[in-house]
Amino acid sequence: MNDPHPPELAQRVLREQVATVHANAPAAYLADLLTAQSLGIGLFLATWRWQVLLWMALHLALTLRRAYRRYQRSPDAADHPEYWARFNARNVLLRSCVWGLAPWLCVPPGRNLGLWVMVIVMMMGGCAGGALSLAVLKRNIPRFIVPSMASLTLALAWRGDSTHLFLASGCLLYMCVMIMFALQHHRLLTASLTMRFEKEALAEQLSHQIAATQRASEEKTRFLAAASHDLRQPMHAIALFGAVIEKKLRGSEDWDHAARLMDAVGTLGDSLDTLLDISRLDAGEVAPQIRPVELNPLFLALNNVFVAQAADKDLQLRLRATPCWVLSDPQLLQRLLSNLVDNALKYTPRGGVVVAARARGSQVWIDVRDTGIGISHEHLGRIFDEFYQVGNPGRDRARGLGIGLSIVQRLSRLLAHPLQVRSRPHRGSRFRLVLPAVSALGVAPSAARLAAASPLPRRVLVLDDEAAIRQAVTGLLQAHGVTSDAVAGEAEAEAVLAQAAHGSTPVDVLLCDVRLADGADGLAAAQRLRARFAPRLQVLLITGETAPERRHQMHDSGLQVLLKPVAADRLLQALASLARHETTHVVMRS
Repeated sequence: MNDPHPPELAQRVLREQVATVHANAPAAYLADLLTAQSLGIGLFLATWRWQVLLWMALHLALTLRRAYRRYQRSPDAADHPEYWARFNARNVLLRSCVWGLAPWLCVPPGRNLGLWVMVIVMMMGGCAGGALSLAVLKRNIPRFIVPSMASLTLALAWRGDSTHLFLASGCLLYMCVMIMFALQHHRLLTASLTMRFEKEALAEQLSHQIAATQRASEEKTRFLAAASHDLRQPMHAIALFGAVIEKKLRGSEDWDHAARLMDAVGTLGDSLDTLLDISRLDAGEVAPQIRPVELNPLFLALNNVFVAQAADKDLQLRLRATPCWVLSDPQLLQRLLSNLVDNALKYTPRGGVVVAARARGSQVWIDVRDTGIGISHEHLGRIFDEFYQVGNPGRDRARGLGIGLSIVQRLSRLLAHPLQVRSRPHRGSRFRLVLPAVSALGVAPSAARLAAASPLPRRVLVLDDEAAIRQAVTGLLQAHGVTSDAVAGEAEAEAVLAQAAHGSTPVDVLLCDVRLADGADGLAAAQRLRARFAPRLQVLLITGETAPERRHQMHDSGLQVLLKPVAADRLLQALASLARHETTHVVMRS
């Protein structure tokens, strides 16, 4: 069984008790001195006995000695609490003994009830005050009360008559009662100190645990960032090589295998993106841009994304039109709802999924309902845990990694959109998002996008230190009729750009990796090259970097950025936008 008061706690309590007695000593010395000298003056004026002056001098000398010792050697309770506790106990005992001499030296023989009453009242008052102030240390209680009060009791009993015996019995009873109350006061003080230190110890332990948890979270974030970058490099090359193979095999009997390969690559890329989202949200990198958002276009985008997935499972996907506008970040809100719809489709074997928005006063409720397997009560509290999946003990990859709802919860907190969940096993689930409503804005509808595909740049220079990446990108560009050059360093890129600038086909876009060989900074290299060959040269950065400071640097540069692994269609889309000289900064997801 564990000791409820371990030695280190007892020592800490003792140190605090000694420090308290030491801090209260000046006031205690002064009160004791004034009480004794007042009693002495009164007795001397009544009796004119030299013994009274002797007692007063003895008490004064003892008080001055205690004060001198206190200021000469201030106790270091932190190092020697037991020594100073014993030192204080000896002083208390001497003080009590001096008080005990008062009835023997200061009261003359005979019936002097008036003098006795004066002595009894002053000694009882001093005993009461001293006992309460000195009760912080238990050893002080008997040392202070017993010598003085026992001496007073004996002095009264020594007189022998009934009156003095009655007074002696009263003093004896008073001594016992004072000891009892002082001990009770000591227990309360000790319990208070013990509870305080236990709470401080628990708070310190909790702070250590919180710090350890934060360190673990930071280490997890750094690990995910590092792993994400290392995995994105080969994934980027695989995606581009796969796109080239798929294009060349289109129409042949082997095209189906290439398409399945690209599906697998896309799934792995989505998994990496999901892990990166978790690390970015935990690191506080994501800053929402709150503005009025029309829900109808957002619902239409969700329908376009998930209608094929629903059709593959013979499920109905209905996103009901709504006139509602809300205050939110459109991209983060779409990601949040996408995760909810994706999760609903994965866990709905039959029936369908409905997404609807309803205005409720100053709020808009967005409900995502499904007729899926539902969630039992014991699992509801864990569905937002990372990598936790209900009914997937075999870790079926088709159901994802189990962190989609973790991202949902983080996004709902980041956007301050409360999320409510209701579910019944075998009946389905309802996830409700509560958003602030806003009046519809009189914004003209956006122009329709061009039906024809945007033209690609005529010539692209690829700056990347990995040969596999250079081969994959140039192969993809050549397959789409784009002239391309590939180099590994800034000096080679500058030479190609200078030569092309005087030729018939100058370079339109520099496609540059952010991390080059030997620690070279691709962002700085791209900025230098663009500054020299502007305004014609456009820059598109490719990166697997996830460190917050690097992402901020890329954002501040004003250049377009693609995050590895980059899907072929996304890369071509970005190049087409640069060909139209759309230089607005965008961080695009692959």
